[in-house]
Amino acid sequence: MNETTHIPIIKLYDTLIVTIQVELSDRVVMQLKDDIGEAIQKLGPKGLIIDVSGVGIIDSYISRAIRDIGLISRLMGVEAVISGLDPNIAMTLTEMGMDLEGVNTYLHLEAAYEAINGRSALARELDEKTNGERDAEAWWWR
Repeated sequence: MNETTHIPIIKLYDTLIVTIQVELSDRVVMQLKDDIGEAIQKLGPKGLIIDVSGVGIIDSYISRAIRDIGLISRLMGVEAVISGLDPNIAMTLTEMGMDLEGVNTYLHLEAAYEAINGRSALARELDEKTNGERDAEAWWWR
């Protein structure tokens, strides 16, 4: 891996999305911690999603670092969640006794985004179609 690897931080409305698509080294993880802290301070998001669906190997150091990013974010007033843990990685972390305590996890990015933003994309789509007005048949979408 190229040691100049930079993981982008994407702002989508009030949410920062970090989707990791490279193998992580200790240096890249440390840089990511710094970058996320700076982005939170500068952009003032409501939530942070760390998507690890593109990561093939997560060792104990990297899992602790990802958990720490979530906890640091929470201390800065930003809800942080993790999405996309591979089943094999989840099993390995469990066998190693590692825990992502304090940071919620979701199966995929869409579920994480919906959790942070409080309601489903379907409900938002309905609002757009009806200009936010509910009719008798649409109440259950919310």
